[in-house]
Formats: sequence, structure tokens, C-alpha cells
Amino acid sequence: MITFGRQVCGDLELAASREWLVTDGLGGYAMGTVCGLRTRRYHGLLVVASPGASSRRLGLAALEPVVRVGERLFRLATDEWAGGTVDPAGHVHLAEFSLEHGVPSWRWDLGDVVLERELAMAHGRPAVGVVFRLLRAPRPVTLDLVPLCTWRDAHGERHANGAPEVTAVDGGFEFENAYRVTGPGWQPDGDWYRGVYAREEAARGLNPVEDLWAAGRFTAELEPGDTVQITAAAAPFDGVLPPAARLVTEARRRARKLTRQAGATDATGRQLAIAADQFVIDTPTGPSAVAGYPWFGEWSRDLMTSFEGLLLATNRLDEARAVLTRAGATVSEGMLANTADTGTLEYNTADAALWFLHAIARYVEATGDLDIVATLGDSMQDVLSHHQRGTRYGIAADPADGLLTQGSPGFALTWMDARVDGRPVTERQGKPVEINALWIEGLTVTADLFERIGRSNDWGAAAQLATASFRRRFPRPDGLGLYDVVDGPSGDDPSVRPNQLLAVGLPHAPIVDPQAVEVCRRALLTSIGLRSLAPDAPAYLGRHNGGPAERDHAYHQGTVWPWLIGPFTDASVRVGADTGGLLDGLELHLGDWGLGSVSETADGDAPHAATGCPFQAWSVAELLRARSAVQ
Repeated sequence: MITFGRQVCGDLELAASREWLVTDGLGGYAMGTVCGLRTRRYHGLLVVASPGASSRRLGLAALEPVVRVGERLFRLATDEWAGGTVDPAGHVHLAEFSLEHGVPSWRWDLGDVVLERELAMAHGRPAVGVVFRLLRAPRPVTLDLVPLCTWRDAHGERHANGAPEVTAVDGGFEFENAYRVTGPGWQPDGDWYRGVYAREEAARGLNPVEDLWAAGRFTAELEPGDTVQITAAAAPFDGVLPPAARLVTEARRRARKLTRQAGATDATGRQLAIAADQFVIDTPTGPSAVAGYPWFGEWSRDLMTSFEGLLLATNRLDEARAVLTRAGATVSEGMLANTADTGTLEYNTADAALWFLHAIARYVEATGDLDIVATLGDSMQDVLSHHQRGTRYGIAADPADGLLTQGSPGFALTWMDARVDGRPVTERQGKPVEINALWIEGLTVTADLFERIGRSNDWGAAAQLATASFRRRFPRPDGLGLYDVVDGPSGDDPSVRPNQLLAVGLPHAPIVDPQAVEVCRRALLTSIGLRSLAPDAPAYLGRHNGGPAERDHAYHQGTVWPWLIGPFTDASVRVGADTGGLLDGLELHLGDWGLGSVSETADGDAPHAATGCPFQAWSVAELLRARSAVQ
């Protein structure tokens, strides 16, 4: 359980900086802050995903509670408006917030009246249930709930432009034929709440202002022990909407099942198993994973990098197999599509297909299921054959040394893929260190797996050539670890980056170099992950903030990435370095920002404030995997 009392709940800055998330298993979600303030355009109670979560739409934004006790009136919502006014400021009455078994709950203490709220989503359906329960009161009280509504792209905003279409249905209303909200005592009305302000969007250099439609109110008279249940669901509605209390009960039951299945033995392990589940989604073609909430959909690089932590470390083996077979069917010219988040399917990554080969090997290691190799053998062969002779964007094995080169002007093909005005910030054209570590890993595991199923191949010889060349080319002559890129347009790049850790920590890593680990420990390691560039580099940027261009410039130029704790742990274990206390900071981070989860990024400079997505798949996955490695 993660719990906060009045000292956090009543402090707007502290409470608004901590976010909760519940998901529907389809890529949709409900998300907000401890105090109820909507600080992002993405915050809402019903956010509906398209298949694969490449796009989402925000529907029900909030339910604003008002409690009436005789002549006394308490407005329990917390709203901020353009111009800076916070009204109402219901967080001052908030006595407790807790997150237990993945279910967030709030308790308002109004003196002689105590009101509780719980919230959960259905699994496999875009539906959310909100339960209000009167815990204590000297007399009956009246609870009004005002639904704030919209229907727009989750990345945008909507402004007042005439009244939206609101249709009365039994027990509630339907908003623009998109979603339905039901509960007791529905009284239709309608008015625009103009100038709703989202402070995090302002901080990100984006438009922070929108308008929301107050559609009316649900009203109930309550005595102690009574509940009010509100359910919202997107079309198709399939008859009567499920009771909100049932959704809460089912969510807790599912969380307990997941933690048992994962074999979690402590509170952190249980929380991480629940966090991992938030990213796993069903799609029309099989299971996959969302890269991060609230704005990412499927990304094949993130999926394959997260594969072992999200699925194998949590014993979701059937889903793991299905993920691999689904991915194998999409291989094109030896590559996996990176994402469809931009609106079109993009094959623009130099490493996703190599991570795919690594994932297959880890799955076989965990399960002994060699049938998967027979099933995916042609896809595995296709990946290596195309990479060896050449595929998109100049990705090809150099016939002189067997190492993999990549790069095309204007593209950033490694995981350091930020671009500003169409130009890569870290192009890394040439032979990147982690790409070649993954290349050698892919060659080696494919040769081994093919041999085990009796499929002839010569990938072992290619692995030996690439390994020998790697050991000759990548170590820096000063003994300070490995080059980040060799044979680039400007020669060899000695930048101290964390990518070299994969060359030491992968199961078939080409080199055992304690100095590479120590260089990264001294220059890059923080309590919640590793910097993407050493602070003494001229291009280092210690703060990941500002508008889109400023943030993208800093993205891989010093910003901390929690997922890199996985490669650092692997490399440390491989060379026998001390791992004592290595993960303590990340475990504490579970209660810092994206509650119960791990952020995408953090500032390179202390105190390493979290940035980016509050909930990121590979950050959670690699912490899960690293915990197994050090244990």
C-alpha cells in the first residue's frame, strides 16, 4: 500500500505532483493526481484507446463531488483556472489517499462527516467505476456529483463551441454517442466550464487551457454505510453498465492473482507485478504492451526491451509466447515496425529486431519451449540475413569485420532517437556499441537455437568474426571503457554513455570489462537510473524541461533513464562489481511521482526530479529484472 496523509494531501504542490493510474487492458486508462487537480490534458476518468493504443480519446474528465450537510456545503473537487485561481480547493479536506492492490482511494474528513471514494476500471472493456461511501455522519447528507465531459483527442484540447450532443438514457446520459455515464438521481443540465487550466502542459510549453461541459448532476441522500456508484463506459455499451462496486472488487481480485502468479515475496515485488500489468494490453492480433502512459502506444523496441521483465519475470508465459509469434509475423526486410503512434507504420529502428532475437532466447531459457524456434525460425533467419546483406537506412554488416553499421542522414535509428526540427540530436551514424552487442547476441543465440532444433546455419561463424572485431575496435586506448560509436562520419566517438553496458552485460556479451562498469558508475549512475551522457561532456544538459524542442535536445544528452539500471546491474554482476543498495532509490521512487510505477526519465542534475511519462514500461520491466538479478 502507498498512503499519504494530510501533510501531502493538503499541500497542493506535493499532492499535484503525485499521479495515480488504472488501466483497462486495452490501452485506455483513468489517471489523475492525489489531490484531484487535473494537471495534464491527459488526465481523466475515462480515456479510450483505439486498437493497439496508437490513439486515445478523452471522455469523462471528472466527477466533481459536493457534500451538503444541513446548511453546510463542501465542494471537494480541486480545479485550477486560467489566471491561476484554484477553486474549489477541496484538497484541504482530503485526509488520506491510498493505493492498494492497484485501486486508488480518497478519504475526505469534514469534521463529523467522512466520505470515501474508490475507483477502478474493467479489464478488457473501456469502462470505469467510481464508488462513493459515507463512512460517518451525524445525520443524512446529500451528495451531488457533477460530470465534466468532453470527447477529444487525448493529445489536444477542446473549446466551447455550442452545446454538445447529450442524450438521456435510463439512469444517466450518453455523450455524443461515444460514452455513457449512469448513476442515481440523474438531473440533466448543461454549461461550459471555461478556462480549465493544466499546469503540466504549461510547463511543457504546450497549450494548457481547455473547456469542459458540465452535463448535470447525480444526486443521492446518504446515511452512514450507504454508497453511490457511478459507471462510465465507451460504446458499444452492451446493455446495462456494470456496477461500479463490482469493478472495484474485480480489480482487487485481479491484482492479488497477478502477484501470486508472479511469485512476488515482498511488497515491492507485488507492486511491480501490478505495475507491469498496466502496460500489457490485448489487441485484435494478440497481446502486446503500451510503452508508457499517458501518451505512448505500442513501440516494438520498448516491447522487446521490456519483454523479459514484463512477461517472464512475472510468469506470464502464455502471453510471452503470443507476443513473440505476433511480432514474428510482422518482420519486413528483417525489421520490426517501431510504432504507429505517428499515424503511419514506421520501420525506423536499428535495434528492435535484434531485441526480438534476444527475447526469443530469454523465453526459451525460461520455458524450454523449443517449438517457438521452429515456429519463428524463418523470421529469425530473415532478420539476420537482411541485416547481414543490408536493409533499410544503411543497416548492414560490414564485410570487412562483420560488425553492424547503420545510419542515414536525417534519421536517428538507435534508442537515442530524439529529433528537433527533423534533425537528429544524437545521430550516432556508424557502428554503435549497443547495436553491435545486440548483433553479436542475435547471431550467437540464433546459431545455438537453430542447432538445438537441427536447422543448419552458419551464424556461429558470423558471431565469431563480429566478436573478434568488437574486441579489437571498441575498447578505448586510454582504458576508460568502450567507444560509443566507431567508424562514424567523424571517426570514433569516445563519449561516455551507458550504451557500452550492453556489451558487458548481455548473456553473450563480447567483452568483460570492469572498467566500463566503473566509468559508468562514476559518471552516469544516479539513485534512479543512469544519465545518458557524462556531465563533463560539452553537450551535456542537466535539466529535461521546457518546451518540446528544449526537452528533445536534453532527452539523450544527460537525462537520466531508469531502464538503464537493468544493463548496469547485468554488467555489474558479470564483472563481480558490488550491487549492494543499487536498487534502493528506484524502489523508493515508487511513491514519488507515478505512484506504484517508475518514470520514463529524470533530470541529469540532482535532485534528479522525474520527467517524461510518469508510468513507463521498460523502466518497470528493467527494475523487475534487476531485482531478480541481484537476488
